[in-house]
Amino acid sequence: MAFLKKIFIFLIVLAVIVGVGGFLLPRELVVERVISINAAPEKIFPYVNDLRKMQEWQPWAKIDPEGTTYKYEGAAQGIGQKVVWSSENKEVGKGSQEIVGSVEHSSVKTALDFNEHGKAEAVFKLQPSASGTKVTWGFKSDMGDNPLGRWMGLMIGPMVGSQYEAGLDNMKTLVEALPDDPPPASATP
Repeated sequence: MAFLKKIFIFLIVLAVIVGVGGFLLPRELVVERVISINAAPEKIFPYVNDLRKMQEWQPWAKIDPEGTTYKYEGAAQGIGQKVVWSSENKEVGKGSQEIVGSVEHSSVKTALDFNEHGKAEAVFKLQPSASGTKVTWGFKSDMGDNPLGRWMGLMIGPMVGSQYEAGLDNMKTLVEALPDDPPPASATP
C-alpha cells in the first residue's frame, strides 16, 4: 500500500511540474535561421516573393512530391498570392500560405494556416552584405494558454529549425548556380 501511495504522490508532483512548468515556458514559439548567399538581394527576392518559386527550394516539396496537390490563388506573386496544399503524408499535411507583406528586394511576410494544428507567420529578410546577402528565415507561432501546447513548442522548434536550415541550403545552392540576370516572374495559370 505504501508503494501505491508513493506512485500516486509521484504522479501528482509530476502533473504539477508539467502544468506549472508549461505556464513558465514561452507562449510564443520563435525560430530563426540565417545563411549568407553569394548573390544580390535582387537575385534572391523572386524565390521568396513567389510561392511557386519557393517549391524549387523549400524542403517540404521533396517529402511527398507525387502525393501533394497545390492550388494557387490570388496574385501571381507578392502580396495576395496564396497556395493551398494537401497531402496524406503527415509530415506535409494540409494547409495554406499567403503572402501578406512584401518590400521589394528586402522582406516578405507570409501567413501560414495548418488547419487544426494552428497558425503561424514566416518572414524572410534580405540584407546586403560584403559577401552577397544575409538571408534570415523566421517563424513565429502562438502556442496558446495550454501548458501542453507550450511543451510541444520545445519539440516543434528544433524540427522547424532543421527544416529551415535545409531549405536555406537548398536556396543557396539554387540561387548561386543561376546566371547573373534575375529569373522572370512566374506566369499566371
